[in-house]
Parts: sequence; structure tokens; C-alpha cells
Amino acid sequence: MGITILDVARGSLAARLGIQPGETLLTINGEPVLDEIDYQALTTVPRLKLTLRDARGEEHVLSLRKPASAPLGLKLDERIILEPRVCRNHCVFCFVDQMPPGMRKTLYVKDDDWRLSLMMGNFVTLTNVDEAEFQRILRRKASPLYISVHATDPDTRIRMLRNPNAGKIMEQLTRLKEAGIRFHCQVVLCPGENDGDILFQTIVDLAGLYPATQSLAIVPIGLTDHREGLYPLRLFRREEAKKLLQDLELIEAHYLKTLGTRFLFPADELYSIAGLPVPSEECYEGYPQIENGIGMIRQLTEECEEAWQRLRDKLETRPLQATRHVLIPTGVSALPYIQPLAARYAPPGTSVEVFAVPNRFFGPSVTVTGLIVGADLVEALHGRHGDQVLISCAMLRENADCFLDDWTVAQVIETVGMPIRVVQHSGEDFIRALWQAEERTAAE
Repeated sequence: MGITILDVARGSLAARLGIQPGETLLTINGEPVLDEIDYQALTTVPRLKLTLRDARGEEHVLSLRKPASAPLGLKLDERIILEPRVCRNHCVFCFVDQMPPGMRKTLYVKDDDWRLSLMMGNFVTLTNVDEAEFQRILRRKASPLYISVHATDPDTRIRMLRNPNAGKIMEQLTRLKEAGIRFHCQVVLCPGENDGDILFQTIVDLAGLYPATQSLAIVPIGLTDHREGLYPLRLFRREEAKKLLQDLELIEAHYLKTLGTRFLFPADELYSIAGLPVPSEECYEGYPQIENGIGMIRQLTEECEEAWQRLRDKLETRPLQATRHVLIPTGVSALPYIQPLAARYAPPGTSVEVFAVPNRFFGPSVTVTGLIVGADLVEALHGRHGDQVLISCAMLRENADCFLDDWTVAQVIETVGMPIRVVQHSGEDFIRALWQAEERTAAE
């Protein structure tokens, strides 16, 4: 039990008390400290009683008073947080089960950890949370959480998650609401499984918990070519996606009138499947599910226009290469949205070729930019020529310069013989890349 103290901030309350790195923090005010969430929650009160164990294994107690907002000054060993609690479901639509063989072991890890939901916005199912842990969620006021519901009908959810604990989701969500905890939800929608009347009931049930339920994302299922032996599922057809969006639009209008929010936020992929433009910015109400990819196209469009209005005079006075050809590879689903942006904001003398990268690694039904791998990018660039290639940072692993198949950006550059610029998640960086301007600095 307890967490090792890695460091003590100089001049902090903990330092003045004589707490040393290497000691173990066991309890705060009698409550066990299991992780960083406990530490942060329990140290917000003005009176603290800390139980610690020193390097010799001897326990001692320290008492102190402090301003409620003042930090204690301890840096804890975070390795416990970096080991996520694994998923106990066997969802019929699980994307990890559809991954090609032979990839890094970390790509096959299925996390389902409410702590990561609170800290990073990861979606969780709550099926691996026992009563003691659920009570901890309630005590810690862990809000907001991001919860994968998929269906509120108990039988449907049990069948889709293939977990007998999955049927109590409405009971869990109701308890969260009663404790003052708020949450964002998502439904991964599978044709013939949780759509139609089941989807309608899910929407009604979750809206009935508003404002605890802050938003509901509707995300179409994604299928790869690696589904041998898996549950039979299919993708949405274009006409089905159109009809679904029409129905959801009517429901959004109802909730906008009755709740003051549209409540529902269909994924960008649904509009791509339907061949429809994404909604206006006001329809996203501040992008509550942007980390889930909901509204990314609209946000990029608005950011480009805002950046252009702000930077136009400065950019147009820059000396430019007389003629320049830029290649922009993207996912199939993003192609019709990126092409007009590139055409609108490209500088004079610059021709831009936006093209889709067929996904041979996962299969052609996978159309999102974020799942383009290095080998597929190289193949798509073969035979094309440009002065520069602009790629989205979504193609790369977080905080790394390599793709999901472990190709590095440097290897792609060496193979295709063209310079590559990684464009960050912002309209301004897209504009700057087109105009060969440097990325925005902190000083700006």
C-alpha cells in the first residue's frame, strides 16, 4: 500500500516538514492513497494528517494546517498510473481485436480505466469497476468522466460488450448523477445491433439524466480487413447514414428547444459516409467531444478562416518561391473537406495536390487520416513529385515521429526523396505550412 515519493519541492510545506524522497505516503486523514487522484483530492482540505513509511520501514505521522488551495509539494511515483487497468469486455466491435498481427505489444493493450477517463478523456465502460472502486469515484467527485454506453438496454449492452456486468449502466449513471458527477457519453453504432429503436431509447434514457449527461456522441463502427473469426458486422451504407443524420437532426432540434442544448453530436465520419457537409460551428456548442474527433473538420475550417484574417497582411508581404507544388496526403473521409481549404488558402504560384491514401494496412474500409501508416503513405507518394509534402500529425504516434507501423518520418523522407512537414492540429499551422511560414512560437 502507498505510493513512493519521488521528489519534494524546495521550499514547499512538505519540505518544511522534513519529508524526504524515497519515503512512502500511506494515508491522508486516515484514507489510503492509491494513486495521484487520491493525493490531489485528499490534500485540498486545510487540515492534514499524513502517515508515512521511511526507508527503514518505520511509520510516522505528521499533522499540519495549510490554505486549502496550497499545494503540499510532493511528486509521487506515477508508474502506477502508467499501468492502465485493462478491459474485461469482449466487444463485438472492438478495434483492437481487428489489428493486424505482428505489431508492437502496446497496440494490443485494451485499457478501461476510469482514472485515465478523468485525466485524459479516455472513454470507459465501467464494467470492471467493483463497488469499492465505484464508491471511490463518488467520494472523489471524479468529474467529468467519458463513458462508452453503446446501449442503455441491458440485454443489448450485455450482448454487445459480451460481459454480464454490462447491463447495469443506467444504475451506475444514475448514481453518478446523484453524486453531482457529470459525464460525456458515446455510442459506437453498429447497423442491426444498437441502432433503430434501441438507439432512440438510449438517447431518451441518457437525455433523461441531463445535465449530468453533458453530451452524447454517435460514432459509426469502424471495420478493418482483419476480422477472421470475429462477430459478423457491416458498415453503414450512404443512404442509411443520410437517413440517420436526418433523424438525429430532428432529435437535436427537440432537445435544443427543451434542454437548451442539441445534446447529440454525430461523428464527422457519418457526414463523410453520407456525402454531406459538416454542420455549422454553432451546432457543435463549443466542441464538447472534440477529443473524440467530433467537429474536427468544422473546427479546422473555422480556425483556417480566423488565422487567415489575422495573418493575411503579414503573409502576403513575404517573399515566396515563384512556383511550388505541394502534396497533401489525407484519409479518404477527409479528402472532400481538405481539398477546398487547400484551394482557398494556397498562396499565388503554389499548386496543391490533395489526394487520398488507400489504407492497405488495415483495409480499404478504414478511411480516417489518423490510421494512415508509413508504408501506405510511401506507396501513395510513389510516382508523385512535389517540392514539399504536408502530413497531419494525426498520422504519428503521440509525442513521437513514427507511424503505427513503426516507419519514421525520416525513413519516409529518405524513401520518397521529398521534404515532409508535419502539420499540427490547428488551422493556423495549416495556413503557415501552405505559405512556408514557421510554426507559431510561444512568444506569438
